[in-house]
Amino acid sequence: MRPEIILRGGRVIDGKGGPARDADVGLASGRIVAMGHLPPVAEAREIDAQGLTVAPGFIDIHSHSDLTLLVDPRAASAIAQGVTTEVVGNCGHGCAPVCDPAMARVAIYGPVHAVAFGWRSVAGYFEHLAAARPAVNVLALVPNGQLRLAAVGSASRPATSEELADMVRRLEEGLEQGAAGFSTGLEYAQESGASEQEITALCAVVARRGALYATHTRDRDEHAAEAVQEAVRTARATGVRLQVSHIVPRSGPAITARCIEAVQAAQRDGLDADFDMHTRFFGFTHLKNLLPGWAFDGGAEALTSRLRDASLHSRFAEHRNLITSLGDWNRVLLVHSDRFEALNGRSLLEIGKVWSLPPFEAALRILLGHADDILRPKVILQSYSETLLRDAYAHSSCMVGSDATTLSPDGPLAEEVFYGAYTWAAWFYRRMVRETGMLSPEAAIARLSALPARKLGLTDRGVLEVGARGDLIAFEPAEFGEMGTVAQPNRLAKGMRHVIVNGIVTMQHGVFTGERGGAVIRRVRGRYESSQG
Repeated sequence: MRPEIILRGGRVIDGKGGPARDADVGLASGRIVAMGHLPPVAEAREIDAQGLTVAPGFIDIHSHSDLTLLVDPRAASAIAQGVTTEVVGNCGHGCAPVCDPAMARVAIYGPVHAVAFGWRSVAGYFEHLAAARPAVNVLALVPNGQLRLAAVGSASRPATSEELADMVRRLEEGLEQGAAGFSTGLEYAQESGASEQEITALCAVVARRGALYATHTRDRDEHAAEAVQEAVRTARATGVRLQVSHIVPRSGPAITARCIEAVQAAQRDGLDADFDMHTRFFGFTHLKNLLPGWAFDGGAEALTSRLRDASLHSRFAEHRNLITSLGDWNRVLLVHSDRFEALNGRSLLEIGKVWSLPPFEAALRILLGHADDILRPKVILQSYSETLLRDAYAHSSCMVGSDATTLSPDGPLAEEVFYGAYTWAAWFYRRMVRETGMLSPEAAIARLSALPARKLGLTDRGVLEVGARGDLIAFEPAEFGEMGTVAQPNRLAKGMRHVIVNGIVTMQHGVFTGERGGAVIRRVRGRYESSQG
């Protein structure tokens, strides 16, 4: 087939770990049709890649863009970093299936007020997503948080046999409708009551279909290794393909080593087990995760009443959560409150001193001020160091993900903040390849492309070879890097020159073309099918 587009003169890294080589890449009908030193082709669109690294489009294995891609499908923060595919539905959070939209909003990241839920099923969500025509390809996991909310509600206890049967039915339906797997967020209020037996029963459904299980484990602090071992036991019991999400815990190098060793032991025993890690030096979450699930029953008015009731505060404090488990209020920073804007960037310990309150009570006051928009206030958990991150990246089983939402610096998401959105892949390449030399360009690109593609079972993405899908990027190897900072997070990465998604040129010479080529990728009977809006 004659190429319709030729990316000419670049230094090609194929994603599979092979050495870089000089080659042209030809595309037609959304696929790579030729590679090598290609002759001129009449009427073909020529794109100059001289001096650029040409690579497969990056795959964000751990994204939370479920909702933001509906609000603003341009995904500028991702495209500017060379991301062409995202996996949503992680950490038990996601947009489908949905039973009660009002209740479901607590298990979704992004501006939930901006979208009317016109769907209930995974199939319905996929239809809305395809109609939005996202700039990136999207796969989705079935989020356990939504299964629990639909069947169990906000109760923090194991599901009954009848409730578990309902969850199994909803999971099977979601997988039948094209979800790529299943995720849990066992540290979050809506899932903390789930038993190991319950998760094992759900993973047995996933395993029968050969789909993926991604887990934000039950404890990411002093018992983080035991929580990873629980996930491994589930994989052993069911044979499910396991991905441990953001594996580095908040409790230091010794426990990090034990977490990674638990996954490697599973690999040695023949299990399909891997892990991912984000690129922030901190955790980033909603302040509302301080509260137990029952606090949100009845909506904003009921929540306001409970927060004002001092007799309930001791019950709130009994709820174990990822914020208080950090054990140091000086490392919990308020960052995204528009109603207490003067306090943004200050720790809960400092805010408590300003108000002459214990830090926990100060946090409750902030939540009370946002009871009608409870997802607005967010906090940074100062949890990691670069050394800890590098301990994870050093392993060939480590994929890298954003753990963030796609955003754009203008339009409806211009004021939204999710740390990592604009920086994750660009920081990883700049720091791990160009500055520290910890990884070669070939190894780093494999972490971002072929490795997540293999984990997902995507056989025609994540690599540059004839027959593969036309997802490819070209960037300045000496310039590609992040521009966003904690103080100014919403700045596009620099150094990306060309981005092509399914053969559609989305960025050329560093400028967005306005074209969007992403597809919804469904897993049907063990095979992937793509559909564009």
